[in-house]
Amino acid sequence: MILADDKIWDQNGFNELVRRQLGPSVDDDSGLVYAYDGNLKLDLLPASIFCSGHTYFVQAMFQHLRLEAYAVHTTFQYAGTEGKRHRLREAKVFYDPPEYYNPPGGLLTFKPAIPKNLLLHGEHSIDTHFALVHYQVIPPLWCRLDRLWFGHPGILPGSLTRPPFVCPLDHVFEINVMLKEMPNEEFGPWISIREYSLFENPSMPQEVKKSWLDVHLCQEGSPGCQVNSTSQSGALKLPKHRTEETLKTAFSKFKDVKVIQFSSMQDAFDGFTDKTREEQFRSRVKRYVGIWCCVENHTPGHIYYDMYWDEKPGWKAAPLNSTADDHPPW
Repeated sequence: MILADDKIWDQNGFNELVRRQLGPSVDDDSGLVYAYDGNLKLDLLPASIFCSGHTYFVQAMFQHLRLEAYAVHTTFQYAGTEGKRHRLREAKVFYDPPEYYNPPGGLLTFKPAIPKNLLLHGEHSIDTHFALVHYQVIPPLWCRLDRLWFGHPGILPGSLTRPPFVCPLDHVFEINVMLKEMPNEEFGPWISIREYSLFENPSMPQEVKKSWLDVHLCQEGSPGCQVNSTSQSGALKLPKHRTEETLKTAFSKFKDVKVIQFSSMQDAFDGFTDKTREEQFRSRVKRYVGIWCCVENHTPGHIYYDMYWDEKPGWKAAPLNSTADDHPPW
């Protein structure tokens, strides 16, 4: 059937076969019905443990019901195969080779600090959702609203989604774009990413976990705040607003450290010394963000995320006025 008609793909081909002769019930009690011309017995599997991409990655239904998921299907997701793979990695159910956890050049992470008012105060609206998302960089990503392909009220009625929730990275970022090769001349060097749950993965080797440097940002001029100074706990103290060159100098003697963790990324980086490199970086990362979809009763109903929203006075999270305006903000 599938080979004979290029308009039929595996899912709807399977549906057609099963429904060709659906019923009757096998008996009054089991819930089983005959399918496929009476050759199969069909039953429904509980969505709480045989999970779709929505009940697992967004609703976390099995966790709310204190169950153990048996299977997950990467539906209700974005960014193609790369998005599916990243979701499975976030859930720690994707197998990667050992070198994935110990890459040459090491790993950079930070502790996100999100004000409680962005997480908990006010109604879960478009404005509060964008305010929350704009406060952070990966990892992990908190959302107030779900993302779908059609207009909806923010959270699907009847679902167990409890905002705010840790949403999949593909709800905001175009993972397929982040992992795509781009010309270095225009976009600068490729930027590798890892999932927020990386260090919680049982496959993470101890040698990586033990090779760790904490970096605490401090206000330049305050006592003890100078490049290469350390705190009593052994953390590196680093003045805020460092350029690319000063950061290279500060970390030059830690080349063998496998993990560097910043206490915060707020005001850590003040830009590139090389302005061409600066433009390449901006050209790359502004393509990393996607859309939120969708407001109800409006066409087009999606809203573009903007990596540099804070540089645009008066920027507001609002759907486009017309299809003529329907393009990314770059």
